[in-house]
Amino acid sequence: MQIRELSVPDSYEITPKQFADDRGVFLEWYRFDKLEEVIGHPLDLRQANTSVSQRGVVRGIHYADVPPGQGKYVTVTHGAGIDFVVDIRAGSPTFGQWDSVILDTVDRRAVYVAEGLGHAFIALTDDATLTYLVSDVYKPGAEHDINVLDPEIGLEFPPELGNLVLSPKDKIAPTLAERLADGSLPSYAAVTEYYEANRKERN
Repeated sequence: MQIRELSVPDSYEITPKQFADDRGVFLEWYRFDKLEEVIGHPLDLRQANTSVSQRGVVRGIHYADVPPGQGKYVTVTHGAGIDFVVDIRAGSPTFGQWDSVILDTVDRRAVYVAEGLGHAFIALTDDATLTYLVSDVYKPGAEHDINVLDPEIGLEFPPELGNLVLSPKDKIAPTLAERLADGSLPSYAAVTEYYEANRKERN
């Protein structure tokens, strides 16, 4: 597999090698050792999630308190979508910037999102099935959101999708500026310290 760092540091695009024949296709969509070589520690798998979305559904931008945060390894097992990673770490040199990867059943890519980064997804097809491994269980009190339509962030969605579908909670989520003002964003310094401590603990 090939692993490429995205323009948002500490997030990566993973492209697996596929083996196709007249029976179908085989691939390794996750290799803990290959990911560990890049991020410096293994993904401490605590939970696995699946969401199924209709075309035009947007989920996000979501993030969790650090520590412990919630590292994510995300892929699509049916249909297609665009996965977005947003740097919401207050004080980061790339604060407010984002990158995206098309996830589908053609290239079968995955995305790794480190703790402290924001994550969003838009379905390009009906029944787009997003499957992801996470480093901690869901903790309602530690989970937060940012408005996915915040113009300051400026995520770009395909215009042909028309009206986007958001959950009631995501529709009223605060902007990035509001989250920065209320002090609920992860600190870049604290998150970086957490990354380094995690690497030392594992090595």
